[in-house]
Amino acid sequence: MNTVFEIDNLKCSGCASSIMKVLHSFPELDQPEVNVEEGTVAFSYLEGFEIQKVKDKLEGIGYPEKGTLTGIKKVGVNALSYVSCAIGKFSTDNDNGRI
Repeated sequence: MNTVFEIDNLKCSGCASSIMKVLHSFPELDQPEVNVEEGTVAFSYLEGFEIQKVKDKLEGIGYPEKGTLTGIKKVGVNALSYVSCAIGKFSTDNDNGRI
């Protein structure tokens, strides 16, 4: 089965790197993709897998499904995305031999 959904706060390759790390932590997922320009996450998954597990984990690092948060919770999650982005950017830079 396949799914695609929009997420908030996806800004750059650092964000995408952090999101891909989460997606790769689920052995039930196959062919994960992050599209920065469209702000989407896509993957294939085994029947019976609860997609909400992925959405919850992404929200936990600052990338909730688009339109699901409001108010103070949204502000807090937005702040998390900056930290995750920086971590992802640093990881991407180190993977390319840059510091």
